Amino acid sequence: MRVLIAEDHRVLARTIATGLRRQTMAVDIASTGAEAEQMSLLTDYDVLILDRDLPVMSGDEVCRRLRELHDPPRILMLTAAGELTDRTYGLTTLGADDYLAKPFDFAELVARVRALSRRAPKPPTTLLRFGDLTMDGTRRLVSVADRQLELTPKEFAVLRLLLLAAGAPVPHDELVRRVWDENLDPRTSAVRTTISRLRGKLGHPVLILADRGEGYRLCE
Repeated sequence: MRVLIAEDHRVLARTIATGLRRQTMAVDIASTGAEAEQMSLLTDYDVLILDRDLPVMSGDEVCRRLRELHDPPRILMLTAAGELTDRTYGLTTLGADDYLAKPFDFAELVARVRALSRRAPKPPTTLLRFGDLTMDGTRRLVSVADRQLELTPKEFAVLRLLLLAAGAPVPHDELVRRVWDENLDPRTSAVRTTISRLRGKLGHPVLILADRGEGYRLCE
C-alpha cells in the first residue's frame, strides 16, 4: 500500500510516516498543498492523509481538485478542525472519504487507512495466473502448482506487478516506484533482494528471469 501524507508540521509528518512504514506501508510526504496535488498526479497513491490547513494551496482545495480526477486516491482528512460542522463539510461538500480530528490515536489512524485502502477501486481481474502460478488478489493468496506460499507485503506487491505484465519485462525503476516509497535509493539492492527471496519461495524451475537492461519478467 502506498500512502501520501500532506502535512506542514514536519515533526508530525515524520512521526506518522515512521509509524506507517512500520506497518509495511510505503509512505511519501508533502509539506504544501501544491506539492500534494502534484505528487498525487504523478503517483498512484492508495490513500492521501490530508491536513486542511496547508500552505500555498489549502487542503480543502487539494481535495476539490483531486476529486475531479477519474481515479483519485482515497482521502483521509487529518485536521485540528474537529467540530461536527467541520467533519460534515469535509465529508459532504469537499468529498473526503474519511475524517479524523487531531489529536488522534495512532492505532485508529492505521485502522482507518487500511479500511480506506480496502475500499479503493479494485482491478477488473483479481485472479491472476501465469503457468502454474496463481494469485488471488482479493484473499491475498499465492500458490504454485497448488502449493500455497507465504509472502511478505513487498514480495506480494512485486509478484503482482510481474503477473500483471504477463511475461513482459518490468523495469527496475518501475518496481521501485510502485512498491517502495520516494526515500528508497534506486541504487540499493532492495529490489534484487526481494526478487531473490521470491525465487527461493517459488522454487524450481526458476520463474523470474532478469533481462539485462530491461528489468525482471516471469517465464514458464
